[in-house]
Amino acid sequence: MAGSDMEVVKENDYVLLYFDERRKWLTKVLQGREFHTHKGIVKLDALVGKRYGEKVVSSLNFDFWILKPTTNDYIMRVERPTQIMYPKDIGIILLKLGIHSGKTVVEVGTGSAALTIAIATAVKPEGHLYTYEVRPEFAETAERNLRRAGVLDYVTIRNLDASAGFQEKNVDAITIDIGEPWKVLSQAYDCLNGGCPLASFSPTVNQVERTVTALKQIGFVDVETIECLVRAMRVEEGKTRPATTMIAHTGYVTFARKILR
Repeated sequence: MAGSDMEVVKENDYVLLYFDERRKWLTKVLQGREFHTHKGIVKLDALVGKRYGEKVVSSLNFDFWILKPTTNDYIMRVERPTQIMYPKDIGIILLKLGIHSGKTVVEVGTGSAALTIAIATAVKPEGHLYTYEVRPEFAETAERNLRRAGVLDYVTIRNLDASAGFQEKNVDAITIDIGEPWKVLSQAYDCLNGGCPLASFSPTVNQVERTVTALKQIGFVDVETIECLVRAMRVEEGKTRPATTMIAHTGYVTFARKILR
């Protein structure tokens, strides 16, 4: 049996309690605590020592499956004082920016820390993320979300206005998610290593137009803007069809790479 099959739940671990595709909850395993649902009470003590993938039975005799949380689970269940970036956009950003372990990354606009969690997970254990958030209340929420996801050690939160300049130099990638990204592009240019990439997320085409113009003027090439759409499928034998709802427009992502002037 593979080693991962033998991993067991310990106290203070987070687990995903799965009942069905619509009802699944991220919860922390604590002694003496109970998880209450309309399908009965799950005693969290009962999860300690169980293997991921096993079931636990509620007080009303319903089965709940104990699943190991993924980065996506943490992202979609963050505390949200702000709108979050969705996994469909996060995934393409990680790939296009080449973010992996050992990279040093700067993020502008921490918000609720959805993208922050994904980047920190990708750069650990050898890399680091520096994230700028001007609103102190958002920075505090982000810290809680990062701690719950277990990646706070790989992130430095700077409660500063990035338009005043970055403290970091020679970084591998930069992400920007603020209302006026063009205000930090010159600072981003100075912070990036030559040839390295940048991503800017904006919800409107007006923001994109101004951002792209500024990028080309400052010294970036390979400028590209994309929109990601995701549509789920309802799969049933003989009547599979697209879902009636989908995650359509969330924003546009503009990518560019620094050249030396």
